[in-house]
Amino acid sequence: MNVFDRGLFSERFAFKDWPNPQIPRVSAGVYAIWDASQLIYCGMSGRDIERSIAQNKSKAGLVTRLHSHASGRLSGDQFCVYVANRLVIPTIESHQLDQFRSGALTLDQLTKAYIHTHFDYQYALCETSREAFSLEHRARSGECFGQRPLLNPLQQ
Repeated sequence: MNVFDRGLFSERFAFKDWPNPQIPRVSAGVYAIWDASQLIYCGMSGRDIERSIAQNKSKAGLVTRLHSHASGRLSGDQFCVYVANRLVIPTIESHQLDQFRSGALTLDQLTKAYIHTHFDYQYALCETSREAFSLEHRARSGECFGQRPLLNPLQQ
């Protein structure tokens, strides 16, 4: 069954409009990142959401993961590393190399710009981390959207 047809996933939001006040400050969930009609990446956040709730954390889970992706910073963010390696680096032009040498340009900057220019995201909230793991698996295997994500597909 198509998860989107069941209404689990939100509408799409542009990364250029981040932050998104509609996302709960503490929540487990699954998200899909799109470049037009191409599914780019699916992920989940909220592995320890039950503990975060018990500890009364002000922000945890889905909102912090999407914030990290929107930042474009490669350090500690596998999505940004994939985007940089597979989509940004192949587009770097020779005249930009001097800017890299001088520090005027960074790969983080180019990755953020790429994400904000090209990508939209949508999300589904989950009650538990177990539910989020299951939904992420279905999304990455192609069950949810009729295609597997470009950057992190699960093989059949």
